[in-house]
Amino acid sequence: MRATVKVTPAEKSPTHVGMTFFVCFLAALAGLLFGLDIGVIAGALPFITETFQITSSQQEWVVSSMMFGAAVGAIGSGWMNFRLGRKYSLMIGAILFVAGSLCSAFAPNVEVLIVSRILLGLAVGIASYTAPIYLSEIAPEKIRGSMISMYQLMITIGILAAYLSDTAFSYTGAWRWMLGVITIPAGLLLVGVFFLPDSPRWLASRNRHEQARQVLEKLRDSSAQAQYELNEIRESLKLKQSGWALFKGNKNFRRAVFLGILLQVMQQFTGMNVTMYYAPKIFGLAGFASTEQQMWGTVIVGLVNVLATFIAIGLVDRWGRKPTLILGFIVMAVGMGALGTMMNIGMNSAAEQYFAIVMLLMFIVGFAMSAGPLIWVLCSEIQPLKGRDFGITCSTATNWIANMIVGATFLTMLNSLGSAHTFWVYAGLNVLFVFITLALIPETKNISLEQIERNLMAGKPLRNIGSR
Repeated sequence: MRATVKVTPAEKSPTHVGMTFFVCFLAALAGLLFGLDIGVIAGALPFITETFQITSSQQEWVVSSMMFGAAVGAIGSGWMNFRLGRKYSLMIGAILFVAGSLCSAFAPNVEVLIVSRILLGLAVGIASYTAPIYLSEIAPEKIRGSMISMYQLMITIGILAAYLSDTAFSYTGAWRWMLGVITIPAGLLLVGVFFLPDSPRWLASRNRHEQARQVLEKLRDSSAQAQYELNEIRESLKLKQSGWALFKGNKNFRRAVFLGILLQVMQQFTGMNVTMYYAPKIFGLAGFASTEQQMWGTVIVGLVNVLATFIAIGLVDRWGRKPTLILGFIVMAVGMGALGTMMNIGMNSAAEQYFAIVMLLMFIVGFAMSAGPLIWVLCSEIQPLKGRDFGITCSTATNWIANMIVGATFLTMLNSLGSAHTFWVYAGLNVLFVFITLALIPETKNISLEQIERNLMAGKPLRNIGSR
């Protein structure tokens, strides 16, 4: 039976709103480190290659080793979050960020660097699992989408900061400093996590209902609203099975898990991370030959990524998840297809080169306003509470496995298919994702996590589980 406690309207309290935004912002700082570690390798890789004289295959391993670690970290995060909670999982991630950054900066050879990148990957995997789920469980439904999107915004700011740092250090080739400065924000995150409350939904799942109520009262507009939400959480905990047992025994939960996996595959195979990891190389293909041109071009990529993410934050809770995703996939398909066409016909003039870069930036806008943040939003919303750790473990691990595949195969695809055909492949995938979104992806705007869960477990079609 659904909880029927009536909530009386209450005036918004600036204290409660401010506390909610502070908690969400601090948790989203994990995204900053995520972005720094993604972005830094683009600028550092040419200098690492020169220092250690490594092959294209070893370059791919330097890039993709972090994704391997992230996949392992994401898989382990399910158990860690279940046992320790969101707060202490973020704390462990922050410690690994500090350790991995220091080890990368002082790596004496490529083998140690790869191991250090795996360590950083563990941290990124924990952060990419824990931060979105924590934000979804903390934020009220009316701003949940924008709060989780803020996590993606912090990722893009981290990527931009890494590009700026790389550019500054590129004049001297100081790649160790590029990798080492990440220790500073990692330390700040470690300190900041001490001030975060535990997730009320995790506390309730551990039968710590009074503590859950106290956290909700700090974050919601009234005690009545906090009590109502706690009653809804208790209702969702009445499922007898959880985790793997729920996956085996409940076909409706299996649908949610596979939908989360599909969403993360879609995000990675848009081709966005290709532009993140190999941005200087793409600028080189477009005709910008000097290292300085390539580095500053990469900074522009990062800046556009940050600014376009604000479009998602503005639209996600107003326009909705589904229409924003569809528009984003269309924009990405056009941008990537046009870039491939320019690669095919050749770029012999400055105008043609700049047009190709505009198409690349158009693709980035499409991703940053849609699949970048909204896939994380949806994956954190569609899993029932008793199966959330298991479901998000599966989807986040998929993200990093797919990410690793993309990072480890891009140079091989360029060498075997050619640059034009490689970009056309990603354009075609984005067209496919438009039709998948129309057929399967739900609209979850302004719907509570508990209502989404009730619709899912009642067997509603996937595209309708976000309806009232």
